[in-house]
Amino acid sequence: MKFRLNTISAATFAACLASACAAQAEDLVFTLTNGTNSVLTQFHTSPTGVNDWEEDVLGQEVLNPGESATVTIADGRTVCAYDMKFEFSEDSELDTTTDTQDLCELGSYTINE
Repeated sequence: MKFRLNTISAATFAACLASACAAQAEDLVFTLTNGTNSVLTQFHTSPTGVNDWEEDVLGQEVLNPGESATVTIADGRTVCAYDMKFEFSEDSELDTTTDTQDLCELGSYTINE
């Protein structure tokens, strides 16, 4: 499974900067890799300090062991520190795992056992 990141040409990018597309520049984009031996079934993020988890980023998809996906957090916020929650398939021996990272600094993140 691959998630695709759209590429914008230089001319289109320049035009976007002068228009409403500039808001998209705030999106957080990183590569998520499942470094476990279990199927990752749900991946939730939420800015630190927010008490509820946001929607499952994977939706109907899963991330099998060794697979990677490009994750875009386009929530319109200007924060960098996010809590992350990883849930695995029912037959997995792994418990739900959480972590907190500065996603503005990350280009990639690997969840390990």
